[in-house]
Parts: sequence; structure tokens; C-alpha cells
Amino acid sequence: MTSSKSREAWVEIPGPASHSEQAGPYDFGFVPAMGRLLAAHPLIGPAFMALYGAVMFAPDGALSRGEREFVAGVAAAAQGCTY
Repeated sequence: MTSSKSREAWVEIPGPASHSEQAGPYDFGFVPAMGRLLAAHPLIGPAFMALYGAVMFAPDGALSRGEREFVAGVAAAAQGCTY
């Protein structure tokens, strides 16, 4: 049974004031919870972001950048991700 309450990660996500604003490849005008979570984990965060950067922004590959974004959006929606 799922709860109608918003689900949060099992680790504490730092609040917006605890992380400096940085646009990165996406500029939402704020740092999303996922970005704050990755910034809070000095070993996992940089490794994940390097992998993400290689997958999403590599100049070559079978999929265009737009197609990669589309796949990422569909995969996130299928998992109930609100980002």
C-alpha cells in the first residue's frame, strides 16, 4: 500500500540555504533536491555526476541529446519521480 504523502529519500537532504546556487547544465533558478543530495555525499555525488555528464552530454552516441533527455524524462515518470 502506498501513502498519499510525499515520499522523501531515506537520507537527509540539505535545505536550499545549505548549498550554493549553481546553474550547471540546467538552470531552474534553484538547486533541486537531487542536486543538494548529491552535493551532500562527497564520494558518491561527484562519481554520479561524472557518469551522468558522460551519458547525457557526450558528443557522440546512438541517441541525440534531445532523445537522451526524452528517455530520461520517461524513465523518471515511470518511476514516479517528481523532478
